[in-house]
Amino acid sequence: MSSPIIEARDLRKVYHVGEVEVSALRGVDLDAARGEFVAVVGPSGSGKSTLFHILGGLTPPTSGTVRIEDKDLSQMTDTDRTNMRKTTVGFVFQKYNLLPTLTARDNIEIARNIAGKTGPMEPEFENTLTLLGLTNRLNHRPRAMSGGEQQRVAIARAIVNRPAILLADEPTGNLDTENSNAVLGLMRRLNEQLGQTILMITHNPEAAAFADRIVKMRDGRIV
Repeated sequence: MSSPIIEARDLRKVYHVGEVEVSALRGVDLDAARGEFVAVVGPSGSGKSTLFHILGGLTPPTSGTVRIEDKDLSQMTDTDRTNMRKTTVGFVFQKYNLLPTLTARDNIEIARNIAGKTGPMEPEFENTLTLLGLTNRLNHRPRAMSGGEQQRVAIARAIVNRPAILLADEPTGNLDTENSNAVLGLMRRLNEQLGQTILMITHNPEAAAFADRIVKMRDGRIV
């Protein structure tokens, strides 16, 4: 069998608040297979977001290891981790983080430019934009788009460079039920039709139900 695309072992993260130590993660092991859609659920303070940031190489663990596509993040330089985030891991957050003066297409193109890509988008990605329902919205600025449409643009931006992994942190947290279900349904189709590996952090069990597998966290541990 092939190695997991995400492999975390004995992750621990301790924050220091003055003289107080706060353990956000207490020995987390987690694997995700290529093409799998995994939801990590738990209440606020359970360690979900800390796990998200460590898996994405945004912050280091206090101890433990993370391997992405069989590469140990702790053995990478800062430049290597930055390049990994440009090409291997896409991020979607609760806040859409779109640039308000740019059109949807330009917001997506920025991610390509940061990764050093020039020229028009690949024809295959135009098909992905159709799947996301954005074909007729690409020339609109964020203020002319609904929250659900803005989140779809954020998803398109996250996957424009064809990352192996999509990490989503509460991607429907700012959306109503209708738009939440629409965005989650689109993520499900990205997973099924494009084989996109997705790891989604959520506190919402209804959102988690869209995933292949649900991992529950409490008090910094997987339970």
